[in-house]
Amino acid sequence: MFFSPSDWQSVTFRLTTALLVGGAIGMNRQQPGRPAGLRTFMIVSLGAAAFVIIPLQVDGDNTFSSSNALSRTIQGVATGVGFLGAGMILQQSHQTLRKAEVKGLTSAATIWLAAGLGAAAGCGLWRMSLIGTLFALVVLSGVKKLKKSPLIRLHDDNRTKTPEKDAASNQDAAK
Repeated sequence: MFFSPSDWQSVTFRLTTALLVGGAIGMNRQQPGRPAGLRTFMIVSLGAAAFVIIPLQVDGDNTFSSSNALSRTIQGVATGVGFLGAGMILQQSHQTLRKAEVKGLTSAATIWLAAGLGAAAGCGLWRMSLIGTLFALVVLSGVKKLKKSPLIRLHDDNRTKTPEKDAASNQDAAK
């Protein structure tokens, strides 16, 4: 169930919610060496909300005769941001040509999520946007700390293979 923005106050609230959602996630990702930060996440979330608001504004009589247009808009945003994320992965991989590792997957997935949360805000589903942001921040911050915990070790040996790691795993297997 989507809520049609009936006035400019509603539109402003939706766009502001999208900015806040993107900003919260972007602040978490704002670090040197990361392909996207605060501004990128805010703009992606705001853009997704704006694209979603357009078909809702066009359907001013609330009949939602353009629900197909809204669905196509959301699909287009998801696809477009997916390409943006793929570019982030390629950009990261290009910087590390000497190593056989893929970087940027979390950033790409997070920017895709920011677009989805912005689209939800644009549809008037601001509670969903805020709860999704909270969950994203827990995953982005909490799982990183969990991976570093001595009690729980999440292995990433399958993601990158180097001669050093192969030698270390062979020594571990020989024990």
